[in-house]
Formats: sequence, C-alpha cells, structure tokens
Amino acid sequence: MFVLGACLAGAAIGTFTGLVPGIHVNTLASIMLASYPAIGSFVSSFADPAYVPVIVSSCIMSASVVHSFVDYVPAVFIGAPDPDEALTVLPGHRLLMQGHGMRAVRAAAIGSAVGAASAVMLAIPVQFLMLNGLAGWLDFFTVSVLLFTLSAIVLKEKGAVGKAWATALVLVSGTLGLLCMDLPIPSTGIAGEGTLLFPLLTGLFGMPVLLSSFKNASIPEQQDDGLPPVGCAPGVKGVLMGSIAGWYPGITATAGATLSSIFMPEDKPERFISVVASIGTVTSIFSLVTLSVSGSGRSGTVLVIREIIGGGASGFCSPEFLLLLLSTAAASFLGYHLTIRAGRLMSSVAGRIDPAALNKAVIGLIIILVLLLTGPFGLLILVVSVVVGMIPQDAGVGRIPLTGCLMLPVVVHGLFGALF
Repeated sequence: MFVLGACLAGAAIGTFTGLVPGIHVNTLASIMLASYPAIGSFVSSFADPAYVPVIVSSCIMSASVVHSFVDYVPAVFIGAPDPDEALTVLPGHRLLMQGHGMRAVRAAAIGSAVGAASAVMLAIPVQFLMLNGLAGWLDFFTVSVLLFTLSAIVLKEKGAVGKAWATALVLVSGTLGLLCMDLPIPSTGIAGEGTLLFPLLTGLFGMPVLLSSFKNASIPEQQDDGLPPVGCAPGVKGVLMGSIAGWYPGITATAGATLSSIFMPEDKPERFISVVASIGTVTSIFSLVTLSVSGSGRSGTVLVIREIIGGGASGFCSPEFLLLLLSTAAASFLGYHLTIRAGRLMSSVAGRIDPAALNKAVIGLIIILVLLLTGPFGLLILVVSVVVGMIPQDAGVGRIPLTGCLMLPVVVHGLFGALF
C-alpha cells in the first residue's frame, strides 16, 4: 500500500519534470537524495523504517517512468525535448505544423506503453539470464558495441562532408563529456552540488532547438480524431533496441533509434516517434534490471536508487526488486493516460501560445536552474555546449553525433581507464 502511494507521488513528480522543459527527472532525483534524511524521517513516521528505502526508491522509479512518457508533450508542442528524445523534434514538429500534434503524442504514448509492458514482462527472465552468465558476456563487448554505434551514426550522414562533420561532432562532444566526467570541475550551485551533465546535455540538445525556433510561425489549430495513429509493431521494434540501450552505458534512445533506422527503417513520422518512445521507456525500466545484476546504474535515477537502497535490489527476484517492478508497472499505466490528457490540454491552447515568448521564458528558466544547481562553472559548460550544439544546424547534419558526449567517454575509459 505504501509503495503504491509512493508510486502516485512519483507520478506527480514525473509529470511535472516531463512537462516543464529543461527540468529532468534526474535533477529532482538528486534533490531527493540530498533530502533523503528528512524524507526518510517523514515516511518512517507512518511506515516501518525498514521499508523506507524501498518506498522512497519506488517514488523515484515511478517518477522516472512517468517522465519517459510525458516528456514527449513539450517535445512536440514546444520543441524542447529531453536529450534522449532529441530525434522526435523534427517529425513531431512536422505533424504539429500540419495540425496533427496529437497524432505525435498518441504515437509516443503507444510506443512507450508497448515498451513498458514488454519490459515489465521480460524483466525477470532477462534478470535470470544476466545473473547466469549473459551479463559478463555482454560486458566483454561494451567497447565494440559503442564503437559500432558511433560508426553507424557517422556513416548515416550523407556525403563525405556530412560524415566529416559527424566525426568532428562526435570527437568534440565526446571531449566535452570526458572533461565534465573526469576533471575536478566545481559543480556547486546555490541549491547544492549538482552534476555537470545537466548543463552539458541541455546545451548540446535542448537550448539549440529553443534558440533556433524563435522565428517559428504561429502554431495552427490542432485537430484530434482520437484514433491510434500506430499499432504495436513500432513499439516492439523499440523493445529490441531498448534492451541494448538499457544495458550498455552511453547509448541513449536517440542513438538506439539511429541503429534501429539503419536495420529497421520507418518512413512515417508517427511510427518513428513510436519507436523512439518505446526505446526510451524500455531503457528506463531495464536500467533497474542492470542495477539488480551489476549494482551499477545506467541513469541518474537508478544511481540515486542505488545510493538509497544499497544492495537490497540485487539478486534474483529480491523483494525490493519486485516492489520496484510493481511500481514501474503502475507508473506505466498512469504515464499513458497522463500523456494523453496533457497532450489534449496542450493541443487546446497551442494556437494561443506565442512560441518565441515561451522559448525565451524556458531559456531563462534553464539558465537559472543551471546557476542554482551547478554554479558559474556549470553556466560556462552550458555556453560552450550551446556553441557546439548549434553546429549541426549550420553544417546541415543531424544532432545524433552529439551523443558522442556520453558514448566516447565510456569507450575511452574502457580502453585506457580514467584519464585524470
């Protein structure tokens, strides 16, 4: 009962972080970790103290899953995606400007729902296989898989010039990521110590989209026939790629979607959005399996859960793991319906929104958050990242090579260890 209550609280948190551009669920998870002594004391006043870690962790996991559903709404209607969903901006914006923004939202909700249902059903069998030798076998190929993914991202660009730009973007963004992860750069803001990945990823992916959309035409009146624009097939494709992205560090939903588009191309924007959404949600859920098997995290929320719950989620079908999986299933149900409702609300007011004014407000909010959470050095990282993040548009190449900021450091660490 307490876990389900925590799931509802997490759903509210995930809805907030998903709908407000620039605020990632990892940020609030970090705040919850810093506030855990006070939160734990409050929860223990009406629950057995022994269950407090799993109750708080269920709240965080629920927030992460609901966030992975809802964050497609601002990606479509505002053009401010999470880094994991950067690929959905162009097809989503295309549908929005045709008056069919809700088709994009429904496609994302369906893809996420299919991915969540599949991941929950596969979680225990996958955990069993991982604990019985598969994990070690997969880990052996980590560097090879990441190098293959980076190569596929580069080769997907058209022409020699495009491939040269993509290579340069992988190296530059990867160097930025390596510096943020390895150098002892201060990241303490007014609200405490944050992570430099926040300004790094926001600068590379979020801010450039906001800055480049100032001149957007007004959003046309939106139509919604209420019918599902896609079936289950795109979501199932996302499950295949999400299972890879959920295990290997650095492979985001956008990178997974790039691989998917090479081997399983989708020509309709709705189907492509559904694939990306499925990958993002599967990655979020399978990161819990990764935690239970290796004790490591593939996302900020899971790293926070590891700090709170310790080794409790480790081992085959531990009670803590099953309770977290239960909260994940409940959060997926809530996430689907919250996404549709939020999309309808946004669709009804989209025509009355001034995109330029809204983007300015969001940019101002992001700058304030960076200062609050990471301080002046975080602001410097944000500025540098924005400069790099604007290059793809000027060079006429995709933004996906910028995911090198996460993959290249893993490759370097795998080959040479920490550099600093």
